Amino acid sequence: MSRFKDALAKTRLRIKDGVGRLIHGKKTIDADLMEKLEGILLESDLGVSTTQQLLAGLRDRLSRRELTDPTRIHSFLKEELRVFLERESVGWKASSAIPYVVMVVGVNGVGKTTTIGKLAHRIRKEGRSVLLVAGDTFRAAAIEQIEVWGQRVGCPVVKHQPGSDPSAVIYDGLTAAKAREMDWVIVDTAGRMHTKFNLMEELRKMRRVMAKAVPDSPHETLLILDATAGQNALSQAKMFHEAVGVTGVILTKLDGTAKGGVVVPIVRELGIPVKWIGTGEGMEELEPFSAADFVESIFGD
Repeated sequence: MSRFKDALAKTRLRIKDGVGRLIHGKKTIDADLMEKLEGILLESDLGVSTTQQLLAGLRDRLSRRELTDPTRIHSFLKEELRVFLERESVGWKASSAIPYVVMVVGVNGVGKTTTIGKLAHRIRKEGRSVLLVAGDTFRAAAIEQIEVWGQRVGCPVVKHQPGSDPSAVIYDGLTAAKAREMDWVIVDTAGRMHTKFNLMEELRKMRRVMAKAVPDSPHETLLILDATAGQNALSQAKMFHEAVGVTGVILTKLDGTAKGGVVVPIVRELGIPVKWIGTGEGMEELEPFSAADFVESIFGD
């Protein structure tokens, strides 16, 4: 909870403290206050749709005189955001498959390889074996990064030469995992622009190869998003979800931005659970997402 609160400090400053300054000394909720509240919510990257729904709910309570005191706006937002985030999914998708295959996707620069290392570390701490697949064959540096993380966390790495067919690497990786009876496989993929059709098609091909090697895999398709991207992160989530069926989001760099509100439209509008959040650069700084902790970190005492 402490790391959660620290990571959301800037988002809290923008939302809770911003609303606090707005309602300070106010006796009524008028049109001017509502307009300024809309600006605060949009600047916090809650998104247009989510912001409009919050304001509509507030106006409804005003019309029924259920909420007239400006000081109760904080509790209203806290309650509504918790409802919006109720789609959260705790833990991994249920499957008895061995190996359990996780495909990791995202654009360049979001911290994908580092997050893979953190995930592998957490799984290894639970006493399970993990194999990493260097599916980003476009950059030699990406293969080297995966190898470094494999050494750090004690995981074997399956790789090919830079420029190789990534689907071939994945097939070999899953074949090796089955032969070695590994519990988990985490597959890295090349960072790609979500707007590039041919690159998204390549991801679909990778999924087909995984399903051939290990039936019903990948069991999870995790999208890594940079929280500092704000609403652009939401558009990335939409495109990747349409292309490969994202089962969960990992939000990185949350500690460096006031745009943590983007969590809400990702869950509410797309129905994709946020499963983990990055709270720093350290190996241990990857926390399971909790709707209750998220809302409490922003609006709690």
